[in-house]
Amino acid sequence: MLIDFHTHAFAPKIAARAIEQLTVTCETRPLTDGTIEDTLRRMDEWGVDRAVLLPIATKPTQHAVINSWAKETDGGRFISFGSVYPKSEEAFEVLANIKTLGLHGVKLHPDYQDCFVNERCLDPFYDELERLGLPVVFHAGLDPVSPDCIHCEPEAAADMLSRHKKLRVVFAHLGGNEQWQRSLDSLCGTPGEVYLDTAYSLYCPDELMLKIIRKHGAERVLFASDCPWAPADKTLEKLMRIGLTDSELDLITHQNAERLLGL
Repeated sequence: MLIDFHTHAFAPKIAARAIEQLTVTCETRPLTDGTIEDTLRRMDEWGVDRAVLLPIATKPTQHAVINSWAKETDGGRFISFGSVYPKSEEAFEVLANIKTLGLHGVKLHPDYQDCFVNERCLDPFYDELERLGLPVVFHAGLDPVSPDCIHCEPEAAADMLSRHKKLRVVFAHLGGNEQWQRSLDSLCGTPGEVYLDTAYSLYCPDELMLKIIRKHGAERVLFASDCPWAPADKTLEKLMRIGLTDSELDLITHQNAERLLGL
């Protein structure tokens, strides 16, 4: 079983436009056309059994459309999260709707949502996530949309967690894209239901990746590719070559996701 905990696709009406805009921003050639159908094709090609879809509301007016589409895609091979613009006036209402819709969690991207992960004004929002029992996935570390101002650095993530010890949280990109040493030093080993995913980690040195996983614990690391920006098969190959045991690989590739999501 291989569960990819970090994938992106878009509703049919906006897929082409979204992929075009993101290609310019990321300066990376996408591996799908952004549709569910092409994502399924790649999943088959890469041997992925199920995938977690992580939409991002980049403004409050997108809440209804994005979360409705997430509900439509949920089921079968897809496990859909919702999204909310955390500083919007209706943020709590949107969280309640995500819970009512039966979506499996919330995706936040601080760089696109104009907030820093450890802002004190977000503490009530995180308290509500805790109360609802919704896991939350953060983009962490560098993102091309805001290269000079990183909104979720490892140290800031650890600061936020010090005030929200019951939050079920996933920090993508091994806790900080291109900030992997800092993730190892300041975020790895934080107690609680704190997970790291492997999305877009092909450029992390093998030795450093193994140190991050071993320090944090393989029982709190999730296999993830960041499709369509990185291939799941190459990510799996990397995990298989860095020195993990078979039991650690089983945890990372599917058992942790199954436990976190109650599958």
